Amino acid sequence: MRVFVESVGILAPGLAGWAASRAVLAGTVPYRAAELSLPNPDVLPAVERRRTGVPVKLAIAVGQDALAGSARSGAELPTVFTSSGSDGEVIQEICVTLAGTQRQVSPTRFHNSVHNAPSGYWGIAMRSRAPSTSLCAFDCSFAAGLIEAATQVGVSGDAVLLIAYDLPYPEPLRSVRPVSAPFGAALLLTRDRDSRSIAGLEIAVSRDRGRTSSLDDAGLESLRRENPGARGLPLLAALARRRPDDVVLEYVAGNAIDVAVSPC
Repeated sequence: MRVFVESVGILAPGLAGWAASRAVLAGTVPYRAAELSLPNPDVLPAVERRRTGVPVKLAIAVGQDALAGSARSGAELPTVFTSSGSDGEVIQEICVTLAGTQRQVSPTRFHNSVHNAPSGYWGIAMRSRAPSTSLCAFDCSFAAGLIEAATQVGVSGDAVLLIAYDLPYPEPLRSVRPVSAPFGAALLLTRDRDSRSIAGLEIAVSRDRGRTSSLDDAGLESLRRENPGARGLPLLAALARRRPDDVVLEYVAGNAIDVAVSPC
């Protein structure tokens, strides 16, 4: 599959948006982890804004960051949301409730617990009726989302916004599923090259999983290994360097995703 990247969004400790993070990802500025401050999703109506959890705020923030580098409207873009889990805080609260004597789960907590909650809030925020897909593939969720978004671009010819995110769980879930820090990224993919295109991507599935790309910076590599959404960091770093590169992402069932990056 061949697609083009029109714009990128990113938000993680020490990576506050694509414009501020490009030099860090390119290796020309040292990476320094810093406390992540999530912006308030002002694009949501007040009622929905009060109900949102951290995953929704993160997903909307990186989606908006990608839109900022594009001339496209969020109302018209099909989306693919990918994450290895949903809202860990809400799942923890529901589990505690169900383990107690009063087992009435709050309707707000319940609808925030489902995997496509960020997609629903995005649709409200953007006033979008465009198609949206939400998926999960455990540690390979970023790669699965990239395959899905690129496939949709190739089939429909429409631009597609990929939004990937993952966050730490509270204890005791954290001890079973350790995720070190929040991470979110977005890629706006198109079928054709235009004046805003950053790079072309040639995407293929291979069986050589042992070649998974890593990062030279120890802090970024730690983030990549400890957050499933951040498994896409080598691709974002290649986009930031703006030179030809080959990236290999871990995929499901013993496969890998080979991505040849060609700057525009």
